Amino acid sequence: MAQADLTRRLSGHVAALAGVIGERNVFRPDAYEAARDYIRRELIGARGRPGEIPFTVQGVECANLEVIVEGTAPDAPALVVGAHYDTVSGSPGADDNASGVAALIELARLLGASRPARSIRLVAFCNEEAPFFGGPHQGSMVYVRALEAAATPVHLMCSLEMLGYYDARPGSQQYPPLLKRFYPDRGDFIGLVSNLPSRHRLRELVEAFGAAGDFPAEHLAAPEVVPGVALSDQYAFWRAGMRAVMVTDTAFYRNPHYHTGGDLPHTLDYARMADLTENLAGAFARLAGA
Repeated sequence: MAQADLTRRLSGHVAALAGVIGERNVFRPDAYEAARDYIRRELIGARGRPGEIPFTVQGVECANLEVIVEGTAPDAPALVVGAHYDTVSGSPGADDNASGVAALIELARLLGASRPARSIRLVAFCNEEAPFFGGPHQGSMVYVRALEAAATPVHLMCSLEMLGYYDARPGSQQYPPLLKRFYPDRGDFIGLVSNLPSRHRLRELVEAFGAAGDFPAEHLAAPEVVPGVALSDQYAFWRAGMRAVMVTDTAFYRNPHYHTGGDLPHTLDYARMADLTENLAGAFARLAGA
């Protein structure tokens, strides 16, 4: 896919989700349904086997939406790539997390034509934000239970959590205590973050990401109690003992619009998002043995 076309498509997805639809969660069921319908249409347009896990929360229909790129080695543990499509109340959620969903949709297109050894499951999760995070109605918790019920092994889960905000000014990047001594002070990179049990899978992703392109990245394996490390859908997989990594622009450590009404489409850098999406596609293809 041409770079300019990919940039345009990513921008279009974010504009549709965060601009036209806006805040989307169970407290705005019409918007939630509109977001779900948009993502479903886009994923159906990609190659692969579409699927859906519907359930109801507080009388509102919710669903995890997925596309599975079937692997040629059916017994190989799967690669799961996910992004949540809901927002906190009061925010249109351009970076959090229309950016991750936009990349997920385009990854489905880019990876759909591949012939991986291990299956690639690309999932749009519902209900990541409060008050559902960490509870039984969080979409990724529901998805993990479905994987366990089907006895589906997972090699690695990658959570796409805010991918679009970059700031190259000195001092634009913040960190949890002590870490700033070891990482750049400019917010112009993507972060690859895991808990300690997932550190070996993190290393696999770091190596695959570096081999696939030259997008700047920093990585960290840390205890889950470090602020921000566990705050996305990878947490559901960690709780189940599965290995998982978060791919992130570091959220509130960089983006001043995090969880506010200012998280709007025009604040994101779509050319960088396109570079990152292509780099991730190459990395995931390598991890899946494509």
